[in-house]
Amino acid sequence: MLPHTALTALLIALTFGAASPAHAAGNTLTVNVGTTVRPVTHVAAGGLYGVDTGTTPPLDQLYPLHANTFTQPPPGTQQLGNGATHPCCDALGVAGKVTNAGAQQYVRLPDIFKTFPYNWVSWADWESKVATMVKARVSANTTTNIAGYEIWNEPDANWTTSTGGNAGTYDAAWTRTYKDIRAIDTTTPIVGPGESAYNHAWMLDFMTNAKNTGTLPAVAVWHELQDQSYQNVQAHVNDFRAIETSLGLAHIPVSINEYASTGQVDQPSVAVHYMAAFERAGVHDAERAYWYEAGTLNGLLYNNQPTASYWAYKWYGDQSGNIVQTVPQSWLDGVASYDASRKQVNVVFGGDSGSNTVRVTGLGVLGSQVKVTLSRTENTGRHTNEAAPVTVSTATYTVASDGSISVPVSGMDAVKAYQLLITPTSGVPSWQQTYEAENATVVNANRFTSTSASGGGYVGQIDNNTDMRTDSFVDFLVNVPTAKTYTMAIKYANATGATATQGLAYNGGAWSTVTYPATSSGWGHPTGQASVSVNLKAGYNMIRLAKGSPGFSGGTGYAELDSITLS
Repeated sequence: MLPHTALTALLIALTFGAASPAHAAGNTLTVNVGTTVRPVTHVAAGGLYGVDTGTTPPLDQLYPLHANTFTQPPPGTQQLGNGATHPCCDALGVAGKVTNAGAQQYVRLPDIFKTFPYNWVSWADWESKVATMVKARVSANTTTNIAGYEIWNEPDANWTTSTGGNAGTYDAAWTRTYKDIRAIDTTTPIVGPGESAYNHAWMLDFMTNAKNTGTLPAVAVWHELQDQSYQNVQAHVNDFRAIETSLGLAHIPVSINEYASTGQVDQPSVAVHYMAAFERAGVHDAERAYWYEAGTLNGLLYNNQPTASYWAYKWYGDQSGNIVQTVPQSWLDGVASYDASRKQVNVVFGGDSGSNTVRVTGLGVLGSQVKVTLSRTENTGRHTNEAAPVTVSTATYTVASDGSISVPVSGMDAVKAYQLLITPTSGVPSWQQTYEAENATVVNANRFTSTSASGGGYVGQIDNNTDMRTDSFVDFLVNVPTAKTYTMAIKYANATGATATQGLAYNGGAWSTVTYPATSSGWGHPTGQASVSVNLKAGYNMIRLAKGSPGFSGGTGYAELDSITLS
């Protein structure tokens, strides 16, 4: 939930419960490698107040998670959550770190207040605060990756309490504040409503008012905070989609910007349940709840070192290519990916105890034999570090004539998380060389599917170079084995009939220009290839290809991006 006092946290813990049952054994998780769900974007990798300034957390611990989105307090925040003695995590203060990690962030405006429920004063005070916060963002002319303003947090539960019933209805407040923001900033998205728990009638009223007043959110936001709320995600998304359809509205992205209860947020297998639920439901982004210490990636780090849950998110962060279909049984569930360029299937799973099975189909693409490495986390909670996951076994499996293998997993713990990493027995690249644009951080552009694109997807509509709020670019977080000069081959499409250009910068360095000659195969058919040299450090590097970006005068023409390959 939003940062709150320790007493509120205790009350919620008592209400929602704390422990998962020890589930029955003998179940099978089925992974269908040949059935693509969506591109890998690490939907569940993010948090509320997950990032602070300085080394809390260190970038080296952030990089492997491939974080998607954070929700952070506004510039000038006074919020003292969970017994904190000083405010933290100002969105503009942490913006550089968030961007360097390849993530985006929402700015939660009501966290300008010191307490929760919020210590509302008056409309004049609130509108003055909104103007100051929005102007601060507009003035931050080198700050990118601000994905939107969140007008209020949990209005269904605290609007009346916070305002003493003297500020009118929340629907009217949303409309008024929305227009206040737009009077200053006409472009940054506005997201909401931020329900504490999804409710059909409340959401229908909100969306109806937003439609009638011309104040529709760019992203729909609500929380999933009860024990095992992951069971409700699909139904809630389906219900919201039905509301949009009933109102004649286009479907907008969905953000679950707080998830997991106090008792379950630090259980590795529960994190896996949420990952699987969000991927299946088509959620755009999801952020772990802030129940305890800020700046710890929401409990994934203790003293800036990994806890057990960190490794579940690290495995999830290692996924690339496409999310593929998983079919759970009972409480055994997981999320899986297949990367054709890496020749790798990565299954992160958990939820049951005893002896269970993971059956993987569609493995003919990896050959007749595969290497299978099984690993697991411990269940150490929030205040115990786990230096590395445990390698349980490594074995060679013969792929059956139907393209499947069945891997028995004995002695499972219902709270721990597990990983199966499946590769061919030979011919596996020693490091990831090809990075798909659709897996990267896409800002003010869009992902598309195409059978002629590598991995089945590409990024198009990289069109804007107006200012830092609307600039279009793609950020590739790459990991290389040694520091040296690499050749970077860029696959692209340019159907303008004339040469196009984009800016190239990496690790915050100087800008250069990439030239894309026209291609003849049309949009969505990336047959062009441009090659440039990049000087990269060992480990993680951030590479930006941009139509527009701070410090870059802007590209010319238009080009779509398919992938980059380092060699």
